[in-house]
Formats: sequence, C-alpha cells, structure tokens
Amino acid sequence: MFRNILRTSRWLVQKRINISPTIFRRYPMIKVFHSSYCIASNRQFSSNPSNIETSDHIEQSVFEEICTETLESLCEYFEEIIDQNTNLKVADVTFSDGVLTVNLGPTHGTYVINRQTPNKQIWLSSPISGPKRYDLVLKNGGYWIYKHDGVPLHRLLQEEISKIIENVDFKSCNHSLL
Repeated sequence: MFRNILRTSRWLVQKRINISPTIFRRYPMIKVFHSSYCIASNRQFSSNPSNIETSDHIEQSVFEEICTETLESLCEYFEEIIDQNTNLKVADVTFSDGVLTVNLGPTHGTYVINRQTPNKQIWLSSPISGPKRYDLVLKNGGYWIYKHDGVPLHRLLQEEISKIIENVDFKSCNHSLL
C-alpha cells in the first residue's frame, strides 16, 4: 500500500497535478520529493437522525430473550393474519432457529426476519422496502429501530402489510412501537 502511495504521488508530481487538501494532508513522517503528504479519508458515516441511543452493550442473554419474544410474537400474529384472510390461500409462516419466514404468495412476496446475534440486531428482508437492520432500544419496554430513518420495525410492517391486508395492527406484538 505504501508503494502505491509513493507511485501515485510521484506520478502526480511529474504531471504537476494540483492535490486537493481534502484528499492529501501534510504528515511529517512520509516524505515524497521534499513534500510530505498522507492520504486522508473524507468518508461520511451514517448518522442516527433522531439521536436514539441503542443498546450496543446489552448482555447476550437479555438480547436473546427480547429477540425471541419479538420473533415469536410476530410469528403468532402473522399466523393469525393468514388464518383470518381468505385471499392469502398459499401464504405460509415458518419460524425456526431465529429465522421467521412469511411467504405471502407469488403476488406479495416473502418477508424474512431473522436474528443477528453477533451484531445484536434483527434483520428484515422485505419484498417492498428491501433489506434493513434493526437495533434494540431498551426505552419504553424495548423496541427495534432502523437507525438510518428512525422507523421502528413494527411500524414498517404495519405500513407494508396494511397495503396487502386490511385491519392489521402490530401494536399487540411484543416489543412494538407504532
């Protein structure tokens, strides 16, 4: 990597190309033709728009318990929804090893909601909104939130599933925040 920096710097000096100060910054340890430069990253990291504090340092057992409660209550509610609606004849719900799969048929697609223990997150794959990663917030009894837009898991499911099925209410599920 250091060789590539030197080669690029030499090429830039030979071609007399102006180096933007946001790309290269002075650093006294690296010397290139009587000038010293160091590559600086100008990467913008995603931020939490609503300044919600997620619990990254939660105990593993607490995370497992809350995650299991959430997924089991979602499984039960999806089964109830499917049983009550006759227009979802080919729909199917399965929950195994921390993975909840809700197949709503070929026209509506499949939702996959699964536990990600190393990251302490729940991941959602939605046929409408795509993949999302939800973090646990312990306030208000605990709920799952997508940090990039601040929308809770159950609210997103409420919005998307209500377009398919009428009279859907995810408030009854554990760890929901609508």
